Amino acid sequence: MGGEEARLCQGGGRIRGGVQKGPEEGGRWPGPALGPPPHGFRWLWRQLTLVAAVARGGRKMATAAQGPLSLLWGWLWSERFWLPQNVTWADLEGPADGYGYGYPRGRHILSVFPLAAGIFFVRLLFERFIAKPCALHIGIEDSGPYQAQPNAILEKVFVSITKYPDKKRLEGLSKQLDWNVQKIQCWFRHRRNQDKPPTLTKFCESMWRFTFYLCIFCYGIRFLWSSPWFWDIRQCWHNYPFQPLSSGLYYYYIMELAFYWSLMFSQFTDIKRKDFLIMFVHHLVTIGLISFSYINNMVRAGTLIMCLHDVSDFLLEAAKLANYAKYQRLCDTLFVIFSAVFMVTRLGIYPFWILNTTLFESWEIIGPYASWWLLNGLLLTLQVLHVIWSYLIARIALKALIRGKVRMKDGFFLWGMGEDRDYSTDVLSPSNLVSPIYSSRPSKKPRAPKSLPLL
Repeated sequence: MGGEEARLCQGGGRIRGGVQKGPEEGGRWPGPALGPPPHGFRWLWRQLTLVAAVARGGRKMATAAQGPLSLLWGWLWSERFWLPQNVTWADLEGPADGYGYGYPRGRHILSVFPLAAGIFFVRLLFERFIAKPCALHIGIEDSGPYQAQPNAILEKVFVSITKYPDKKRLEGLSKQLDWNVQKIQCWFRHRRNQDKPPTLTKFCESMWRFTFYLCIFCYGIRFLWSSPWFWDIRQCWHNYPFQPLSSGLYYYYIMELAFYWSLMFSQFTDIKRKDFLIMFVHHLVTIGLISFSYINNMVRAGTLIMCLHDVSDFLLEAAKLANYAKYQRLCDTLFVIFSAVFMVTRLGIYPFWILNTTLFESWEIIGPYASWWLLNGLLLTLQVLHVIWSYLIARIALKALIRGKVRMKDGFFLWGMGEDRDYSTDVLSPSNLVSPIYSSRPSKKPRAPKSLPLL
């Protein structure tokens, strides 16, 4: 190799046949060679090289996964599923004349999450500065339940075996502890009550729900009163899906959806009740139905359904408030009103007005398509649940009117037996999916708690 060739080689280029290759051919421009990094930086150099290799591999994986993700995204937003025939998402992207919100779009739902966080923050302020002073003013004490006397043997039985010991077990514990049976029964009663949340906390939660349900129902009635589809329900389907959003409709829908998302968040910090899983599923179903009807622009029928269900919710919460405040006669009256409204709206108006238009009038005007079948299937399932809950309410309310008064446990109306007033709870749903349950007058002789089938 001559001197010129040696000089070019020292410059870092690649020589083939006496000609140096440029960077576009895999070589380098003439210049000083970089050489290996200093000894103290070799570890850092290896790590940076490894990161660069992983990044190149990640880009290759992303490129390979782009195809399946695109297919999945296209399947989720298939126009054949969401929209009627000959309608595309592009048709709904343009602005609607005279309406700033245009048509409902999936991205609108993203605004629900900060709004739900705001509602949760408002709730904390409401319970602290409004609900709690009201509770203290009417005589609800800010104190927890009576603490049971510490006892390792009874605590082990309570936690590991049973919270309701039978007669044979009570007698065995009486001999073991040298306590009489009545004292052991009293200990178990106090221990069960010890796990219950204080009445003040339950009152604050119910007052918040009562306030929101009442406000959103009044807003819904005010909005629907000036809406044409409230007076002529066939207007829900005229010119569908090209029905632009008004500001009032948008706020109504988004506020309802944000409230149920806030309930989903707060359920993990609220009082833990036996119906935790049921209510969790209820909130998921409610959020799914509201979001589903918004995306495919069935919002007109959706506003009617939401308002119809809201009308009984604030009555249930009002009955709870009266029970916590120990206004028994007012509680009884509110429950009777709630029962009547629940049955009229769920067994009368809902099937003969709502389902009639979603099933038959919509079929006549717009015809069925994929999401139409799914939505009506969910609405029919909800009607089946309405029938079951109405039957349970009617049966227990009748027994309550004949035999006794209304009682509650953990915020739920119930029907219980036993002088210790540790009633078993049959939970349905305080909002669309849970109906309150009455209790009969306690019998003279203590009996085991009797519960209805749990849904």
